[in-house]
Amino acid sequence: MIRITVSGREDMAEDKTPQQHKPKLDSVVRSLAKKGFSLFVKAVDKYAPDRLLLFGLNFLDKRVPNTLISFAIRVIKKLAPRRLRSTAIAAADEYIPDEVANSRKVCAVIAGVGKYIPDEIIPPESAGRWENLRTKFHIPKLVSSRRK
Repeated sequence: MIRITVSGREDMAEDKTPQQHKPKLDSVVRSLAKKGFSLFVKAVDKYAPDRLLLFGLNFLDKRVPNTLISFAIRVIKKLAPRRLRSTAIAAADEYIPDEVANSRKVCAVIAGVGKYIPDEIIPPESAGRWENLRTKFHIPKLVSSRRK
C-alpha cells in the first residue's frame, strides 16, 4: 500500500513482519559471535601454553581407548537428533569468523578433536557445510580403526 504525504513523497505503509527484523538480528548475532570468538582466540593464544595443548591432544590420541570414543559417537548419534546436528554444523560454518581459523592453537585443538567425528554422524543435508568446516580448520579424515 502506498500513501502520499503532505510533502509529496511516497511512503510505504506496510506492517513490519518478523522477516524484516531478521537481517538486523542476524547482524547482531554475527557481531557478538565475532567479538566472543575473537576474545576466546586471544585468550587461548596468550594464556594456553603449547605444552598443555600438546599434552591434551596426545592424551586424547594415546590414552583414551577407541571403545570410549566409539561409545561417545554412538550416544551422540542416538540422543542428538539429525536436525540439531545439522543446525550446529550450519551455525559453526556461518558464525565462526576466520580469525578463529587463523589461530594456530585453536585450529590444532579443533582439528585434533574433529578428526574423530565420522562421516556417518553428519546429516546428508549438512555434508557441504561439514566439508567447509573441514577445510577451514584443517580437520583430517581419520581412517576408521574398526575391525569388520
